[in-house]
Amino acid sequence: MIVILTALDLEYQAVRRHLTDPRVHRHTAGTRFELGRLVGDGRPVALGLVGKGNHPSAVITERAIAEFSPSALLFVGVAGALWPGIALGDVVVATHVYAYHGGTSEDDGLKARPRVWEIAHETDQIARYLYRTETWTRRLPAGTAVPAVRFGPIAAGEVVQDSAISAQAQWVRQTYNDALAIEMESAGVAQAAHHNRSLPMAVVRGISDRADGTKTATDGLSWQPRAAANAAAFAMALAQELALEHENHPANKARETKGMTDSVKNVARDNARVGVQAGHIHGNVTIGHPPQPQAADLAAQLAELRDRLARARKAQELDEDTFTAAEEEIAVAADSLSESTKEGRNKAVVALKKLRGLLADVAELAAHVSAIITALRGVL
Repeated sequence: MIVILTALDLEYQAVRRHLTDPRVHRHTAGTRFELGRLVGDGRPVALGLVGKGNHPSAVITERAIAEFSPSALLFVGVAGALWPGIALGDVVVATHVYAYHGGTSEDDGLKARPRVWEIAHETDQIARYLYRTETWTRRLPAGTAVPAVRFGPIAAGEVVQDSAISAQAQWVRQTYNDALAIEMESAGVAQAAHHNRSLPMAVVRGISDRADGTKTATDGLSWQPRAAANAAAFAMALAQELALEHENHPANKARETKGMTDSVKNVARDNARVGVQAGHIHGNVTIGHPPQPQAADLAAQLAELRDRLARARKAQELDEDTFTAAEEEIAVAADSLSESTKEGRNKAVVALKKLRGLLADVAELAAHVSAIITALRGVL
């Protein structure tokens, strides 16, 4: 899972166009995310809107990390350029994020006390590879001129900067002289990522104005959606590469075989049973064949699954077509079980496997179906 966050609705829409079959995921506190898959790739993505400002962005980012445990986090949107050589529509990938509003006010002026977060080396390398190969440009909207991609610091504060000569503008350019762009959310996102075991995080911004007093004019020329589309194209290519890198990382591959040595400690809880003992087992267990489930038990589990399915549809975790198809497979399974024959049970397993595939994006429901399949196999 890759989490992608934006601050503005137009940025959100620019990213959403790169997802297939997005569906609502409700956080218990009311935040709505959408879960989808990358176009042409199929890898899962969680998309969320944080709103304006570093404080709400930190809260929602922390919420997204806790909810989805992502392998990487991207923040995507628009920003103002701080230097004349940066063109409207250019893409800036942050090498550092400055929280530039930290400071102390003294008699001889404001002294900077910034916080800074640096992009992870591996993430930076992947982003630069995409830039060099230009493979990311395939995701640009048709007919779009290929924008320049720039790597450098981004300054994130608490105000909209729209002047080249104000005291704020002069202070930023003097104190954070290497910053390429300025915006209002990345510091919060970077802080939340840092507090989660340095989760790989990247900020990708499209330049929509020059932060020099001309913002109203450039916004009127629709540079915000154009810049957001450019940033989204690069970010989605980066998301794909980050997911692939995570899958192929030796440490993650090693986890697939973890637990297959004699040093594993097996702890059995509740009604756990052991068919073959490998190493020491701790807890109350039953060794040997498990007791066969009764048909009534399986029917009750199917009834409970129906109820959970209805709740998922009501919560909009399932679209109507998926719900209807799932109901049909449950009906087939129930009818097959009523035959009380081995052939009927086999038919039920096939129907439940189809059902599990339909519900693959709703982890809790898919797990429930897997449990029923396991119980059925015990009587085959």
